[in-house]
Amino acid sequence: MRKKRVLSGIRATGRLHLGNYLGAVKGMLELQDNPEYETLYMVADVHTITTPYDVAHLRQNRKEVIMDYLAAGLDPKKSTLFLQSDVAEHIELAFYFSSVVTIGRMQYLPTYKEKVKQFPHDNTIALLNYPVLMASDILIYKAGLVPVGIDQEPHLEVAREIGRKMNEKYGTDFPEPQRFATKGEYVPSLKGEGKMSKSVGGSFILLTDSLDAIRKKVRSIPTSTEVGAKADDKRLETLFKYAELFLGEGPKKEELKEYAPLKDQIAEAIYKELKPIQERRKEIEQNPKYVDQIITEGAEKARQIARQTVDEVKKKIGLA
Repeated sequence: MRKKRVLSGIRATGRLHLGNYLGAVKGMLELQDNPEYETLYMVADVHTITTPYDVAHLRQNRKEVIMDYLAAGLDPKKSTLFLQSDVAEHIELAFYFSSVVTIGRMQYLPTYKEKVKQFPHDNTIALLNYPVLMASDILIYKAGLVPVGIDQEPHLEVAREIGRKMNEKYGTDFPEPQRFATKGEYVPSLKGEGKMSKSVGGSFILLTDSLDAIRKKVRSIPTSTEVGAKADDKRLETLFKYAELFLGEGPKKEELKEYAPLKDQIAEAIYKELKPIQERRKEIEQNPKYVDQIITEGAEKARQIARQTVDEVKKKIGLA
């Protein structure tokens, strides 16, 4: 019996942060170590150019994400690790998919509306088509599971819709991909509003941050002006979400006498989890040829599967 395929990817907007690790990478690791699955994990560098970016930073960030993947425990002997841009078939299939999706459907997505608000002068066709490209990323490998955060669920629904339309209209055999959830599927911003994001300054903790940096960032989490606040005080939700993620249940809001000790306890727990990752990353940084080799070999493996799917689709839709 053929193994079930898994696909996931993280945008190349910088080194990975705690939200990426808990929301996606931990799920990637769990599925990588399950013999029932064939896992493919990419750096979504093409997705990165759908919003404003710096060219030099993008070139560097693509490798930074691969190194973070390796440091976190993704194993090229178990998983195919590659750069999205190295497999041009993703973009080709996305164009074919765009023929069965309406502009109105894409404009309706809450994630699209949020990005337009964030970048009002960069409302491009690429941004509108982001979910179509994501559908291509997943369905080109006929992946049934996608370890991503809960915020990506609207995009997964688009992928399922596209798969169904292609199957009904052209007789293809695309699956309906489902999200593989992790305990940290939603990690809040340190600012107390929205999710942790590299595009929002002061909202994230990098996997490479020192204990001092983590402690300073956690101490910035907004709290109530009163200790022993009511249990329903919304101003404490972020702090207690981190306590839940890293300390188990932690203290009850109404029993807390001071916030500073709890924040420092959380910071130390975060650093304890990240320290082994940071140590492995330092070793990986000393061997850039090894990283380049993984990227090259990963692209070759991914391209073989992707080309087969694109060839099948071209025949079905009348282009071959």
